[in-house]
Amino acid sequence: MAQAKYDVLGIGNAIFDVLVRADEKFLADHGMTKGGMALIDEARAAAIYRDMGPATEMSGGSAANTIVGIANLGARAAYVGKVKDDQIGRLYTHDIRAAGVAYETGPAADGPATGCSYILVTPDGERTMNTYLGAAQDLTVADIDPAQIEASRIVYLEGYLWDPKNAKEAFVKAATIAHGAGRQVALTLSDAFCVDRYRDEFLDLMRKGTVDLIFANESELHSLYQTADFDTALKQLRADTKLGVVTRSEKGCVVASADGVVAVPAFPIKELVDTTGAGDLFAAGFLFGLVRDAGHVKAGRLGALAAAEVIQHIGARPMVSLKELAEQHGLSV
Repeated sequence: MAQAKYDVLGIGNAIFDVLVRADEKFLADHGMTKGGMALIDEARAAAIYRDMGPATEMSGGSAANTIVGIANLGARAAYVGKVKDDQIGRLYTHDIRAAGVAYETGPAADGPATGCSYILVTPDGERTMNTYLGAAQDLTVADIDPAQIEASRIVYLEGYLWDPKNAKEAFVKAATIAHGAGRQVALTLSDAFCVDRYRDEFLDLMRKGTVDLIFANESELHSLYQTADFDTALKQLRADTKLGVVTRSEKGCVVASADGVVAVPAFPIKELVDTTGAGDLFAAGFLFGLVRDAGHVKAGRLGALAAAEVIQHIGARPMVSLKELAEQHGLSV
């Protein structure tokens, strides 16, 4: 196998985040399902933005957040995602490159604007997302560089990619190239509502071996197997994939493989501010541990540490050096 240029390459919907604090009444008045991600059109996006209070605006996107976290920990990271050549798209490109991530996807010259997600954060820290995919849905197989995929130890894909048809094809192409080069493919299920939409297809990806590693939270796992019993779902996950990692909020995570199930505790926090990016940054820490051959327990601890950092402030990207944070907690690898 050729030497890898990148530790992890992520492919996802390139989305700019607009975050605002809101109460339950705002969600109810606007017909939003708390804790989920709804796809919206441009008119709905404009209406939500008009009614929102003062916002915090920053680059986001699930896989992009994970890749930024991986680079922050000190690994070699790359990202593939589509923006438009507009003001927000140029800002997005600057942000991800400034984070130390290789980003070479050509911007769209025309078509819809760069994608945005309007994220309402309620007082309990829960985030509710309303996503206008915009240019992100124009990611196609032509944006997949086979040489870049072959040069990446792990290719990381987000379940949200299954929403735009062209991106779905890019996803499958990338996984095929990665496996042809002897690389691993990881998938995050992204959102319980996303799993509801594509349950059979996700299970097919797992059972055919298109993906090797699955990231899910409890609600996504329950949705995947349509059971309220955690142990039943976990048993099925072990049968369907080589490695499954399930986050359980304050209960930590479980790492499931053919060898057994390992539970890893969460890191204590002072205050839960915003859960946006919790799963993304957990995946960053875990994948970093994996490419550093740290073992499943240490990888789980690194994931828990990165998630704990991001949920204690607004926004889905780290505000401190995760590498230094890992050193402080004896988790250097």
